[in-house]
Amino acid sequence: MNHLLRGHAPLTDSNWKLLDEEARQRLAGALAARRLVDFVGPQGWEHSATNLGRVESVDAPAKGVGALRRRVLPLVEVRVDFAVSRAEMRDDDRGAVDVDLEALDNAAHQIAVCENSAVFNGWAKAGIQGVLESSPFEPEPLGKKAEGYPRSVARAVEALREAGVGGPYGLALGPDEHIKVIETAEHGGYPLLDHLSKILDGGPIVWAPGLSGAVAMSLRGGDFLLESGQDLAIGYDHHDADEVHLYLEESFSFVVATPEAAAPLSP
Repeated sequence: MNHLLRGHAPLTDSNWKLLDEEARQRLAGALAARRLVDFVGPQGWEHSATNLGRVESVDAPAKGVGALRRRVLPLVEVRVDFAVSRAEMRDDDRGAVDVDLEALDNAAHQIAVCENSAVFNGWAKAGIQGVLESSPFEPEPLGKKAEGYPRSVARAVEALREAGVGGPYGLALGPDEHIKVIETAEHGGYPLLDHLSKILDGGPIVWAPGLSGAVAMSLRGGDFLLESGQDLAIGYDHHDADEVHLYLEESFSFVVATPEAAAPLSP
């Protein structure tokens, strides 16, 4: 990870440990897509493209010669800049337990939203086709009240089964939908979250910032590939008398192998 230039930052080992742990905690819950797709890597910063296993014809510079060009999907690099106070870092060295890391927390949320959005919604300019736009199924309406979610999710899962896509299944919920599920209890006090989990054959229900609505996805494997070059890491940019300017960075690609392995639900 030499390109991150961490050794040039005026930060102690204790500071880096604090920053790395804070980033991991903030990213763990927000990186919803990684809990529902196959994650391959990290392959390293120098890894530049995902092999698609396909070719396209090209004209050869000599008569009588056939030529094919291998098709690949370039990885996209994403980065969010932030800064930490040098005074706060010195307080960390003194043993402070309430160091202000709000800027890092915000950066972690931003980059998680970017990754989730690329996977679920797609990112045309980066060559990424998302889960929702790839799915052949018409979105199942969720309805305004969470009490109706089980019926909608059951229909989405049934569409996957009818397409020959086995489970278990996972469910990604946008922030608004996730709040409704958590706050709602069905008649008799039975938690809605437990009901949905049974419909999914015990699969996870994840909070997915960057997604609007929901999507049910098979977890059988081999249907969705998120390939990591450089996994999420903190790098150093520059510093002044008051602040150390850092960044969160990653490189990745995403490929949908089986479009019918996901069924969207509209908000």
